[in-house]
Parts: sequence; C-alpha cells; structure tokens
Amino acid sequence: MLNIFKIEEKERGKIYHIRIINEDIELMITWHAIDRSEMWGVDADNVIKALVYPEEVVRGHRSRYIAHKREGTHLIRVIYEYDENGHPVVITVYFPYAERYYKGGGTYADKIFA
Repeated sequence: MLNIFKIEEKERGKIYHIRIINEDIELMITWHAIDRSEMWGVDADNVIKALVYPEEVVRGHRSRYIAHKREGTHLIRVIYEYDENGHPVVITVYFPYAERYYKGGGTYADKIFA
C-alpha cells in the first residue's frame, strides 16, 4: 500500500514523502516533469506508481533510468536519476505507445523500492 503523507515545494520541484508498508522514501518530481505529466494527462500518483511498482526499468543515458508501466495501449515512461543523497529525482515523463518502448516486462536495471 502506497501512502503519500507529505509534499514539499522546493526550487527544483516537489518532494513527495511516501510510506510503503513500513518504509518511508522520498523522491523529487521536477517542475519540468510535472509540466510534462500534466501535458500527457498522467497524474502524480500514476508517476509515483510507475516508479515504485514498474513493470520494467531500463537504462537511459548517463546515470539515468527509465521506469515503464503500461496503461492501455500506452506506456507511462518516467526518466529519473539519483541525487547526491541517493534520493530519486524524476527528470521527465511521457506517454508514448507501449509498442515503441516496452520490452516485455520483468527487466529491472534498478528498483527504487526493492
């Protein structure tokens, strides 16, 4: 069970404090990612669920990861990296057709909540 118990606005974006079972994590969603998710009609809860409960996570450029979660014929695609404290930071979000990027699930280059 995922529970967002606190949201803080910062200069770079919003920090979400999340409790999953008995563990607390925090992650930042940048203002750019918030704008993009709103543009695609994907709310913050679905972005967070794609990060915490992805169907697959693939490697992106540099030190970034891409979490995938299917929604109908589309894919919530969340690009993130870790800050200097080890907290996940969502860089951007988009919502392409799943057939373009989905690799079949079960591949995890990274897991935020293992």
